[in-house]
Amino acid sequence: MKKIIVIGGLSAGPSAAAKARREDENAKIILFEKGANISYATCGMPYALSGVIESRKDLIVVEPSLMRERFNIDVRLEEEVIQIETASKMVITNKENYEYDKLVFATGARSIVPPIEGIVGTSNWSTCRTMTDFDKIMKEAMASKAKNISVIGAGLIGVEVAENLVEAGKNVTLIEGADSILPMWDAKFGFFAQSELESKGIKVITGSFVHKFAADNDKIKSVHVGSHDIDTDFVILSIGIRPNTELLTSQGAKHGNGALIVNENMETSIKDVYAAGDNVSIKNLQTGEYDYFPLGTHSNKGGRAAGANVAGRNIKLKGAYKTAIIKVFDYTMARTGLNAKALKNLNKEYKTVLTIAGATPGYYPGKTDIVSEIYYDPKTKEILGGEFFGEVGVDKRVDVLSTAIYAKLKITDLSQLDLAYAPPFSPAKDPLVVAGFVAENINEDKCSQISTEDYKKFIETTNEDFTLIDVRNKDEYQAGHISKAINIPLPVLRREIELLDKGKKTIIYCQKGLRGYVARLILKHNGFENTVSIAGGFKIWEMMKEEVSVPEMIIEE
Repeated sequence: MKKIIVIGGLSAGPSAAAKARREDENAKIILFEKGANISYATCGMPYALSGVIESRKDLIVVEPSLMRERFNIDVRLEEEVIQIETASKMVITNKENYEYDKLVFATGARSIVPPIEGIVGTSNWSTCRTMTDFDKIMKEAMASKAKNISVIGAGLIGVEVAENLVEAGKNVTLIEGADSILPMWDAKFGFFAQSELESKGIKVITGSFVHKFAADNDKIKSVHVGSHDIDTDFVILSIGIRPNTELLTSQGAKHGNGALIVNENMETSIKDVYAAGDNVSIKNLQTGEYDYFPLGTHSNKGGRAAGANVAGRNIKLKGAYKTAIIKVFDYTMARTGLNAKALKNLNKEYKTVLTIAGATPGYYPGKTDIVSEIYYDPKTKEILGGEFFGEVGVDKRVDVLSTAIYAKLKITDLSQLDLAYAPPFSPAKDPLVVAGFVAENINEDKCSQISTEDYKKFIETTNEDFTLIDVRNKDEYQAGHISKAINIPLPVLRREIELLDKGKKTIIYCQKGLRGYVARLILKHNGFENTVSIAGGFKIWEMMKEEVSVPEMIIEE
């Protein structure tokens, strides 16, 4: 009888144990979990703080009884593995020693607690990763007397926690050391999200690290960040995680920054030892390098593959490429693949196409827009990544683009996709199809874009004489425009074209991009060779909180 031991009971472990049983009815399978619970939804905890997830028991995905009764798994709760002897194939717990034939190591990761001055000896703080954390936050932070909560770290969990604390009626300060929140996105998208958080009352501090807590007895009273102190009743740390791998790295297992390196079959460098979950590095399918992807999707797939393979199958997890999504109050932000930040770090040449397109037709009630920026190889046109921000339909578009990346589609393939269309769900030209059209126009020099960021750098550094034209209508222009812009509404551009100097660089913008594209074509057809449109137009300018001016020069329609 084959002896299979699984260490870790969060997500990858139970997935591995259940799959091993489905493949081998006769194996002896033991699952060890040092805590009192298995298979609980860490990602659901922020939403339980506000009551979106109504009760603690709803966070429990699989009860130990189900694993025991349905799958005949010997589940050992509150039995901690303290040592693994891989040479003799022995697992040593705080209670007994166990032999194994195959081992699945699914110990996950633990929250990082930095050595902040004043944290030692205080009690009104917590991380947000375990059921113990959740219980403490519910008991202390969610108590009526705790009004001011500080969240340190603005990654996925930190932002979700901050949002749900506000929904629960708390005053929230969110602190991030990077220059923008949600730093796995491009900075502009982080700023979009920050604006939404701030509009809902969250105080957001970026580019600052917390170095000190001021405490009274055993309670943190304020957080010192930058040049000021923030009063607080409770602190939630969401700074990052560290893989729990010391039991195997001490046995010589290969790792990268602590995360175990596994092959496509989830095998570690130690014979008959497999690993899955937040304690492993898997291949980045785009770079070919090992990378760290601590998300539930990869934990479950990796656990399934490891469980199948210890039972004699040959199932592979090829890798991943950083697809992620987050709810930010009324908006959704998503990403997949390589963005500008990653591409620059890789010294990889790329082009971008930024579009603002309706998630549904303009005539259908409740029309909203999706901002998308897609990155692609300028030579091969292969799609490299994309980022999205909008109220409706972001999830659909990021999943389509993720699939396109896996299939190695080109940016020019997007306009050929046969995507579902009906007015409640999509316009006739889906936002991804529009992105494909715009990319085709860019590649044919019908549409040349400059980003808001690059335009700002241009005006800050150039001595070149240029013309900035706002082609929106008079009312739009008078409501606010980019400094130094002259207003020539699109309908009168052809009539007034003689007012413009063909020898000057001409920069055009409209509200979202379409009229700017048409205006550039008009100018190009009339001999203006040095013309470019600001990507996303005035809408992106406003979303990035850039300076808005009052009217300077208007040409009447």
